[in-house]
Amino acid sequence: MKENGMNIMRIRPKQGHVDTETADTLVLLHCEGEGLSAEDAAVLDRSLEGALRDLLHSKEFEGKANEVVLFHTHGKIPAKRLILVGLGKRDNAGLDQFRQAMGHAVKRVRGAKSRAFVVAFPSLTPRDASPLDVAQAMAEGAILGSYQFTAYRSDAPANNELTAMTVLISHNSDLGQISEGIRRGVATAEATVFVRDLSNHPSNVMTPTRIAHEAKTVAKETHIRLKILEQKDMERLGMGALLGVAKGSHEPPKFIILEYHGAKRKDERPVVLVGKTITFDTGGISLKPSENMEHMKADMTGGAEVLATIRAAARLKLPLNLISILPVAENMPGGRAMRPGDVVKTLSGKTVEVQNTDAEGRLILSDGLAYASRFKPAALIDIATLTGACVVALGQFAIGMFGTDTKLKDAIRQSGLRAGERVWEMPLWEEYFEQLRSDVADMRNIGGRGGGMITAALFLSKFVGDYPWVHLDIASTDWSERERAYIPKGPTGIGTRLLIQFLIDRSLVH
Repeated sequence: MKENGMNIMRIRPKQGHVDTETADTLVLLHCEGEGLSAEDAAVLDRSLEGALRDLLHSKEFEGKANEVVLFHTHGKIPAKRLILVGLGKRDNAGLDQFRQAMGHAVKRVRGAKSRAFVVAFPSLTPRDASPLDVAQAMAEGAILGSYQFTAYRSDAPANNELTAMTVLISHNSDLGQISEGIRRGVATAEATVFVRDLSNHPSNVMTPTRIAHEAKTVAKETHIRLKILEQKDMERLGMGALLGVAKGSHEPPKFIILEYHGAKRKDERPVVLVGKTITFDTGGISLKPSENMEHMKADMTGGAEVLATIRAAARLKLPLNLISILPVAENMPGGRAMRPGDVVKTLSGKTVEVQNTDAEGRLILSDGLAYASRFKPAALIDIATLTGACVVALGQFAIGMFGTDTKLKDAIRQSGLRAGERVWEMPLWEEYFEQLRSDVADMRNIGGRGGGMITAALFLSKFVGDYPWVHLDIASTDWSERERAYIPKGPTGIGTRLLIQFLIDRSLVH
């Protein structure tokens, strides 16, 4: 299975036993301090004549979180080699520990020159989780941990992609749940891989026109319809904020609307997602410093994520209605570029004094959110690499969340915990709007240094109407400076699985 250049490994469940399964590599997940109490470990140890017991006694392998050891079986079992991966202490082993363990496992499998492997499904099920959840987490960790982006590497190693993973189940009674978990995990991981690829492509490739092309490909999925507004359409509608941002670029802006209809009732109110899609952000006339400006090719991550999410919803056949909206532009300086002090009229009719052209994300989102209200959404969510202040406030492990609806915020919080893409709520207090007051327009687009993430979110809140709304600032999580278990260095795609998990959870209770 190929996703935008990368082969996605096939994952399938199979009933069988670890001591009789023929495999190039067998992976076993093990908890710290468990000894050989786990059924699979005990069975293997007997076949390996006590070698695992010796390994544990020598403390070469203790089962600590993300600890990895490769063990050659020397023909004592049909599997050629055994990889042991630690889950940490049983009481601390949540779903993300399974993702991380599989992320480390696939790297070790690849390092052993294997292209396919078998993993024994563990007997451990975390609190408040099911075998379905564990299978989903394992599939996600394996696919995301094996991610590589080599589209522009002439020296990329050939034939080093993992092709297949078999999940070995000892009890047939779990087969249905585990199969569904794998199906969900593959869909969510495919979506994240798609986002990473779009965000990794350089901006001379991933232009607004290319984003529109990707949307057309996504629209080939079942039950998805596509509409693309061109510059003349935006002018007719009065999208002055989006058009203002795009003025300095030779690349024409796009406004993309994808609709997925999966609900039994056609008139069921949709969930609407809006993603910031700036294909490159120089800052415009308020030019950014040159250091790390190359990261701004990923300033379209929010848009990529809502694009990937609607594709995943269609592939999973979720029983709900979903709309993804992508306001797409490039933010460049130039003779026609928007200037500090300019006033733009948004689609909503509100006017904005542009005091900083590098606060462009909130401008394009203002038109995106106003357009979204036309669909009378049951839930409205925007996701954006919006503010550097988010990075300062939250570092790299939490998504900033704001919102107007307690029930919607709680649902996203719970889905984030399940997906391992956690959110942290920040205040959305009206007092902060004093910082956005303008002498010449309804508001200005910046509110000064203090509370920058909050004033940005408060700005957006003025364009959502009375619909339940949540804003997710992913500027803190969209780019990683180092490789982690299943997170690559560079664009991470974090936020994608959160959105998809939210839709899965919502479809189960509606």
